[in-house]
Amino acid sequence: MRATAAYVGMLRLGRMCAGSPGVLGARAALSRSWQEARLPAVRFLSSREVDHMAPLPAGGLSYVQGCTKNHLISKTVGRCLEATAQRVPEREALVVLHENVRLTFAQLKEEVDKAASGLLSIGLCKGDRLGMWGPNSYAWVLIQLATAQAGIILVSVNPAYQPTELEYVLKKVGCKALVFPKQFKTQQYYNILKQICPEVENAQPGALKSQRLPDLTTVISVDAPLPGTLLLDEVVAAGSTKQHLEQLQHIQQFLSCHDPINIQFTSGTTGSPKGATLSHYNIVNNSSILGERLKLHKKTPEQLRMILPCPLYHCLGSVGGTMMCLMYGATLILASPVFNGKKALEAISRERGSFLYGTPTMFVDILNQPDFSSYDISTMRGGVIAGSPAPPELIRAIINKINMKDLVVSGDRGPGCGQARPGMTTD
Repeated sequence: MRATAAYVGMLRLGRMCAGSPGVLGARAALSRSWQEARLPAVRFLSSREVDHMAPLPAGGLSYVQGCTKNHLISKTVGRCLEATAQRVPEREALVVLHENVRLTFAQLKEEVDKAASGLLSIGLCKGDRLGMWGPNSYAWVLIQLATAQAGIILVSVNPAYQPTELEYVLKKVGCKALVFPKQFKTQQYYNILKQICPEVENAQPGALKSQRLPDLTTVISVDAPLPGTLLLDEVVAAGSTKQHLEQLQHIQQFLSCHDPINIQFTSGTTGSPKGATLSHYNIVNNSSILGERLKLHKKTPEQLRMILPCPLYHCLGSVGGTMMCLMYGATLILASPVFNGKKALEAISRERGSFLYGTPTMFVDILNQPDFSSYDISTMRGGVIAGSPAPPELIRAIINKINMKDLVVSGDRGPGCGQARPGMTTD
C-alpha cells in the first residue's frame, strides 16, 4: 500500500511539474523518463500534445480549459445520438442477449424518440426527475436515452434497494416518476414500492398521491400490468403520434448541453447515499475522452463491439458503456441482467466481442471460469477495469490471457466509477 501511494504521488507530481520552467521542468522530464523506462507498456494520460495558451473562464461558467489541444464537445446526448444514427444508421447499436433484442442505430433512434415523446405525453416536463430502478435491460438503455432527449433528469436507482433506501433516494431528489420491472429473482419491485407507497394499488395511473412520497405521481411498469401503473409499451405507443413527436422537437430547441441530465448516488458506506448531478456536458465528454483512450476512433466497425456486464446504474455502465458506444458508433452488448462471468465469456465468443468492462472482482471471476479456455476470445482488443484498485498481477493476466492490449485502468469508486480520470492506459 505504501509503495502504491508513493507511486501515485510521483505520478501526480509529474503531472504538476510537466511543462513548468526551470528546475521543476527538468525534474518532471527526468521523472517521466524514469517512469517510461520502468513501465514501457504504460502510456500516461498527460502524454498528449499540450497547448499552454489556456483561456480564462468565459460566459460566467466555472470552466477552465487545461493544457490540451483537444476541445470539449458542446452537444446534448440527443444530438450525439442523432449524429451517430445519421452516420452509421444500419450498424448494430444495441444487443440485449437475455431479451433477444437487436437494434440498429436508426432503429434505436426511432424508439428513443417515441419513448421520449411518450414521457412528455403523460405529463413529465423538462427538469422533472425520473427514477430507473432495475437490473440491466433494454428498458434501462431506452429510458436513459429517452429522458436525455426530453430534458428529463434520470435518477439511477440501485436495483438492490429495499424500502427504506428507496424512500430516501426518491424523496431526496423529488422523483416525479419511477420505472421498474415487476420483479427480478427475489427482488419484488412492486411489493417493495407498496411498503412505502400503499396508495399505488388504488391510484389512477399517472395520478398517484402518496403521503410519504409527495412528489411521486407516475409509476411505470416495464413488463407487467400492475394496479396504479402505466405500462412502458403504452407510454412508447402514446409517443408515436405526430403531435407528441412535434412537441419533443419543440422542447429540444431549448435544451442546453449544460442542463443537468442524470443523478447518480454513492454507495452510502459512510452514511446516507449522496447524489451527484451530471450534465450532458459531463457525460458526453467523459465518454468521448474514454473512447479516445481506448483508440476507438482507430478501430474498424468489426472491432467496435463492447461486452458490458457492469450495472447501468453506475457511470461505468451508463457513461463509459452506453454513452461511449453511442459516441463512437460501437455496438453495446448486454450479456446478462446482472454480472455473470460465464455469460460474459459466452457473449464475447458468440458476438465477436472486442472490448470488455469490469471491476477487478469481475475479471477475477471471468479468468477463473472452469471452461475459460474453451471460449473463442480471439477478437478481443481491450476494455476498462475500474471500481477499485487492481493489482499488477491481475492487469498482466487480463492483457495476456484475454488479449486486452488497449486497457484503461481506473481506481475510482462511487457514482463516478470508471470515469476517464487520471490513470493509465496500456499500449
